[in-house]
Amino acid sequence: MSDSDVQTDGNAPRQAQGTSRDQSELDRREQLSDPVQRLRRMMEIRSCEDLIKGLFASGLVAGSTHTCQGQEAVSVGIAASVRPSDAVCCTYRGHGHAMALGMAPEQVVAEILGRTSGCVGGVGGSMHLSSKAIGLMPTMAIIGAGIPIAAGVAWGAQLRGDDTVAVSIFGDGTANIGAFHEGLNIAAVWRLPVIFVCENNLYGEYSPLASTTAVKDIAERATSYAMPASVVDGQDLDAVIASMAIAVDRARSGGGPTLLEMKTYRYSGHSRSDPASYRPEGELDEWLARDPIDIYARRLETSGAIDADGVAALRREVDDAVDAGVEAAKAGAEPTTADMFAHVYASGVAR
Repeated sequence: MSDSDVQTDGNAPRQAQGTSRDQSELDRREQLSDPVQRLRRMMEIRSCEDLIKGLFASGLVAGSTHTCQGQEAVSVGIAASVRPSDAVCCTYRGHGHAMALGMAPEQVVAEILGRTSGCVGGVGGSMHLSSKAIGLMPTMAIIGAGIPIAAGVAWGAQLRGDDTVAVSIFGDGTANIGAFHEGLNIAAVWRLPVIFVCENNLYGEYSPLASTTAVKDIAERATSYAMPASVVDGQDLDAVIASMAIAVDRARSGGGPTLLEMKTYRYSGHSRSDPASYRPEGELDEWLARDPIDIYARRLETSGAIDADGVAALRREVDDAVDAGVEAAKAGAEPTTADMFAHVYASGVAR
């Protein structure tokens, strides 16, 4: 079934909507060349994630949802470093990555709420966001599933002879499963153009990293596969961009894969109702003092790119825009049962 065969409502074909939406997403992606817009995008992700938590508490979100407050620099740093034609695979904690890559908050929230204006028509939900225009592969609820998929995308690019780069983003808990080791091994053997990004937020769901993992730095595991690796301050946007630039250049030029370990922290619990009471006293405060948005805002103030009043005004502007987007998403139509079968089959395929 082609895009033109599918109706998102009774009036407009999804293909016509998608063309406009795709351009909007690409325009949002282009904005990341401006440092102030990078700050804005991190604020946007934070504001939207805060509201999503409230929507869940209000009973408007079906199923689970996982937010990424505190990890915005990783999302924006990756998005600012790759092309829309590259492929990005990430996990169920993917709202921030989707917005960083160019998806509008309204699309993300509409999908989470199950509205036809969502990025996949309201049938995917919080853990299954996707947009071909900006290179966001369908996000995945299965731990580590994006690693072999990213390796496969990279292999395809290698076979075609183009310079597409694949990125797999995953959490620290993924480093202990088979897909991690198998994916990194084959990527190293075949020198695939793929970047493995571990968002090490110190906890695999409720388990502290030290209780499940023998090495202090997950990046050490790249040594087993003769793969370049770096430990990166994931709260520092410029550090994320700098490390990504090296890895992307290596992949695009035929130098093979890289493992980047982003040391970061999620300010909320693992998912929806988790109060994160397992965290040691004072740990959250220490990481709140290294808020990636505040770090980057201060840096821009020091450079003269924006002043303190400008930062405050930007926060208000972002909050107002996100509020409006959320209200628009809430007003959207719900999909029908038949909508879940859209895009199951491709048209024009020989039987």
